[in-house]
Amino acid sequence: MNTISGVKATYLLAVAFLEIIRFSSDGGILNGDPSSTASRSAFNCVFEYLRSPNLMPAVSQCLTAIVNRAFETAIEWLEDRASQTGAEAEVRESTLSTHACFLIKNLSQRDEHVRDISVSLLTQLRDRFPQILWHPSCLDSLLLSIHNDPPSAVVSDPAYVASVRSLYQKIAREWIIVSLSHAPCTSQGLLQENLCRANTWQQSQPAADVVSLLSEIRIGSGKNDCWIGTKTANIPAVMAAAAAASGGNLKLTDAFSLEVLGTGVVSATAKCNHAGEIAGMRRLYESIGGLDKSQPNGLDVDLPGSESPAQPKTESFNGMVLAKFVRLLQKFVNIAEKGGQVDKSSFRETCSQATALLLSNLDSDSKSDIHNFSQLLRLLCWCPAYITTPDAVETGVYIWTWLVSAAPHLGTLVLAELVDAWLWTIDTKRGLFASDIKCSGPSAKLRPHLAHGEPEPKPEKDPVEQIMAHRLWLGFFIDRFEVVRHNSVQQLLLLGRMLQETTKLPWNFSRHPAATGTFFTTMLFGLKFCSCQTQGNLLNFRSGLQLLEDRIYRASLGWFAHEPDWFDLSNNNFAQNEAQSISIFVQHLLSERVDTPQLDQKAKGLEKDSSVNDVKDQYHPVWGQVDNYATGQEKRKQLLLMLCQHEADRLEVWAQPVGSKEQSSRLKVSSDKWVEVAKTAFSVDPRIALSMVARFPASAPLKTQITQLVQTHILEIRSIPEALPYFVTPKAVDENSTLLQQLPHWVPCSITQALEFLTPAYKGHPRVMAYILRVLESYPPGRVTFFMPQLVQALRYDSEKLVEGYLLRAAQRSDIFAHILIWHLQGESCVPEGEDATSAKNTSFQELLPLVRERIIDGFNPKARDIFQREFDFFDKVTSISGVLYPLPKDERRAGIRRELEKIQLDGDDLYLPTDPERLVRGIQVDSGIPLQSAAKVPIMITFNVVDRDGDHNDVKPQACIFKVGDDCRQDVLALQVISLLKDIFEAVGLNLYLYPYGVLPTGPERGIIEVVPNSRSRSQMGETTDGGLYEIFQQDFGPVGSPSFEAARENFLVSSAGYAVASLLLQPKDRHNGNLLFDSAGRLVHIDFGFILETSPGGNMRFESAHFKLSHEMTQLLDPSGVMKSETWFQFLSLCVKGYLAARRNMNGILSTVLMMLDSGLPCFSRGDPIGNLRKRFRPEMTEREAANYMIRICTDAYNKWTTAGYDLIQYLQQGIEK
Repeated sequence: MNTISGVKATYLLAVAFLEIIRFSSDGGILNGDPSSTASRSAFNCVFEYLRSPNLMPAVSQCLTAIVNRAFETAIEWLEDRASQTGAEAEVRESTLSTHACFLIKNLSQRDEHVRDISVSLLTQLRDRFPQILWHPSCLDSLLLSIHNDPPSAVVSDPAYVASVRSLYQKIAREWIIVSLSHAPCTSQGLLQENLCRANTWQQSQPAADVVSLLSEIRIGSGKNDCWIGTKTANIPAVMAAAAAASGGNLKLTDAFSLEVLGTGVVSATAKCNHAGEIAGMRRLYESIGGLDKSQPNGLDVDLPGSESPAQPKTESFNGMVLAKFVRLLQKFVNIAEKGGQVDKSSFRETCSQATALLLSNLDSDSKSDIHNFSQLLRLLCWCPAYITTPDAVETGVYIWTWLVSAAPHLGTLVLAELVDAWLWTIDTKRGLFASDIKCSGPSAKLRPHLAHGEPEPKPEKDPVEQIMAHRLWLGFFIDRFEVVRHNSVQQLLLLGRMLQETTKLPWNFSRHPAATGTFFTTMLFGLKFCSCQTQGNLLNFRSGLQLLEDRIYRASLGWFAHEPDWFDLSNNNFAQNEAQSISIFVQHLLSERVDTPQLDQKAKGLEKDSSVNDVKDQYHPVWGQVDNYATGQEKRKQLLLMLCQHEADRLEVWAQPVGSKEQSSRLKVSSDKWVEVAKTAFSVDPRIALSMVARFPASAPLKTQITQLVQTHILEIRSIPEALPYFVTPKAVDENSTLLQQLPHWVPCSITQALEFLTPAYKGHPRVMAYILRVLESYPPGRVTFFMPQLVQALRYDSEKLVEGYLLRAAQRSDIFAHILIWHLQGESCVPEGEDATSAKNTSFQELLPLVRERIIDGFNPKARDIFQREFDFFDKVTSISGVLYPLPKDERRAGIRRELEKIQLDGDDLYLPTDPERLVRGIQVDSGIPLQSAAKVPIMITFNVVDRDGDHNDVKPQACIFKVGDDCRQDVLALQVISLLKDIFEAVGLNLYLYPYGVLPTGPERGIIEVVPNSRSRSQMGETTDGGLYEIFQQDFGPVGSPSFEAARENFLVSSAGYAVASLLLQPKDRHNGNLLFDSAGRLVHIDFGFILETSPGGNMRFESAHFKLSHEMTQLLDPSGVMKSETWFQFLSLCVKGYLAARRNMNGILSTVLMMLDSGLPCFSRGDPIGNLRKRFRPEMTEREAANYMIRICTDAYNKWTTAGYDLIQYLQQGIEK
């Protein structure tokens, strides 16, 4: 300052005070009304000082400081008015845009110092008030300034012009990228509007400049290189909405990379075309004078004495076209209501034309037009929401973005309608809010075998489709939130209403695992909204926002009240998006924890007035009775963070099952911390604590603490079947614990859970048995029939005749149940091998079987006895053919079968296949009888004509069955039970894995019926007709490599091989020679003959087949064309194996219970070792999901062309002549 004279200093101080006063009074707007087009920014005056020639450096510095101080004053003025609404808010936003536009234009000044200051102030203004990014006047000013010559370029100066244009291009590009990173929908809409106007004005230069700006900008569902860090546009739901808003007609379930320029030009052209169509129709209508309403069809008939009300001679164009669009939109709604498929292109075309019509009449003052167009606006908002399909909502996002970009003043109206429509989907339980049990995903499909409850009918509409629709819709809401969060209290309050109602009841949400990403994106949206409580415009709503935050935490924790599940759409992008959605939620939670002290310090004064935060020893509206709100809230946040991190890890494994390196993802938590976490979870919802054991099975302290909590609060959790294992234990039975007195009041569990309680460890405790019988009685007999082998084994321990009583009652309720039970009783009537064969327990069991059989038959009414006799007589006659054939020479046996079959008559049309009661027998193909090779009796194969019981009885299909004599089929039944459970598990989670659990039924001592896999032949049979391997055989049967038929067959082989790989790992079937591998006509692999499973193997249990499943060289040729485990098909195979294994692990206890009940059956597979313990080990319950995935990958790698597999095939070829 010593270089500045006193006069100059006084002058500079006066200037500073003047500018501060100028910006303090009207926000720095000259000419009064800021909404006036003539209004100017006071920055125009401030920068005049800097444009003075020959300024001393010290003076220049002072003037620069004055500019910055004036800028800060303007900022303060704007922030002080952040909470204003209505006309005052319009003044504030107009003032902001006026300043921004001036700074944009000021970038063209010749003085580089002035340009630098303008860039700095514009950047600060954009960062402090992000809403200017989407203000049309600011964007237009920026884009138009690019091509205009700088106004100060009086003398031609190419270097200066190029420098200014380069600066504008840099600023504009950065402006567009920042806007896209926050609100890609609205940003694209505004850019398209700019392109539309350029097209309308036929200004090629600005369009060309915009094209050059956008030419390299791409956004997509993967990593976006345009911006660094996690932005709003990284949220998968937002990016999907951005793809919809672009109008690019992309497949939103797949990964995409969106070129902003290309799609923008196409969409802008389409919008111009629609606007042109409406304008052309209007001109045509006006040129012909409208439609004369007084002369319908050209005839005017006046009836005497009648007076028609006065009406205009011609109908208005708007009224006519509006009525047409209303009818068309209503038609689409009616189609959707009736369950029909709405044509995407027609719906999109109609909505686009209706939007163009609405936008063409925004300036109309006619009351009828205002009413009509408000009706049309409502329809455009509601129709996509009502149809609730991804295609419809994709169109909705496109037209909603169009509306709010072309007419920003409609933003509040559009958002109000959309919020109402969203709340309507909550009331009608659609999509994300389909809280009905039938829409809850895998658990619903596994009832009652592996999950508790009766199966629900399939929902009319696919819940996953509706969830995807909600995901798109939610992305649009988040986009709008980013645009309006700083400048529209009305729209913020609308979004707040939506979030409050959405989170009001935590059980409103769908529990389908496909909703995970959408659910946590909703919660993320809510937390982002709550972060507005430190903004000036929402300070008055701090208590409401705190309540919303509590609701969000409660709903988020409520998601974990159910055991973890997966869902697969055969689409890696979907799985990756789900994982990314919850990862972003976790990142927000972590950043929120870091920022919390600062936020609390900033709003310290307001906290004192909060009626929700300071709850202590009081009842909280969300959490109930709380001792200390702040402490409890911190514990709940820590719990939520732990659960969400685990969920993110789980979903990441599902999305990327292969390729991730071994990594330690285990949580390092102390015992005391586990105890605290368990208590916190239990206090929120006991189901959360119980599900944590499934998420963290390796944590012994967690399980111990939850056991204590369950036993302490047992009266409060009687509606939770998952709590049973924590107090119904062998120890509780031994001690006759008083806790068992609660069982009469407990809800029914799954059948497999009940089976576990039937094992000897529970000693037939009266209360436990009473509960088990109540569970079994609660399900129809048809649901329980699947576990008939286990129920028959339960008779071994049935000292009180309770199981027998249930079986007799169920047999009276269902004839089929009675028949299957009798066949199994007859099948058990053989002395098992081993030292237990003569034990007293087994003897009493064998003596009981015929008695139970007779009691069932004695309980039949005449009609049931008639059906029983005809069914059993028919199949006994077929089975007895084997005894007739035994004395005959081999070359006469086929003719002998035919003679015997001709003697058998079908008695009635209600006989069914014992292996599949849903298929009725319509006859025997007498020429189909084939004698099979056997060292003992003569098994025969016979083909029946069958129809589906509930299907078209004219649709007759063949089904071959093998009638075995001299072989015990019970072990095959057990293996196929496990395979059937795995098949249900895979289907429940949407996995494309193939298993074929063909029917097997023991019908007597060492007798049984086995279904033949249709349209199949064994690998050894295939080898008898060709010298090549599977690769060559597939080419012969399905065409050359690369042809659609060959690749389809390869795909079928892959999904079936993966399915049986998982089943083989668990069951350990051996003797896998080529005679026991079938291939059907579509190329699918099917394993048969399970004579050696679990701990047993051929050759005196020498376990020569050391691989966990067969993956021979010829099989790897199909699965891995590269031959080095690097091909795409090999990774697909690994991915399916890993996902199948992970899904099976989720249902480990149910599978173990099924096998455990057969432990004393005398089956060979239980004759050595620890089959149950080793089966449990193969599930690796102690491993995390990533560890289990890597374990399964190692299993597959080990099985790959293993030498012992080839060696066993060679041994079988040399010894048995089985083709290898």
